[in-house]
Amino acid sequence: MKTLAITVTAAAALALSACNNNNQDAVENAELNQPSSDDLNQLANEAASDAANSEDAALGNQQKQLESENASATVSDNATNPSDDQEQNVSGM
Repeated sequence: MKTLAITVTAAAALALSACNNNNQDAVENAELNQPSSDDLNQLANEAASDAANSEDAALGNQQKQLESENASATVSDNATNPSDDQEQNVSGM
């Protein structure tokens, strides 16, 4: 019984030791999977550029919306200008 247990344990240890042969995803080979610093700098610059462009677009849309609101407010203000008689009445107060 002891020899069977030793044999099974030895076979399992031998099988497990053969599993980690030339595995590029292993911890000791992790440097192979890392991007270079130039790649990281380029990605960071692209992300910053994309963020700035999207902020510019959002501000442009906000400006157009404010301009259209101001234009509609100006039209309604001009439509309700007082007449000359009403202006004379106010200045006489």
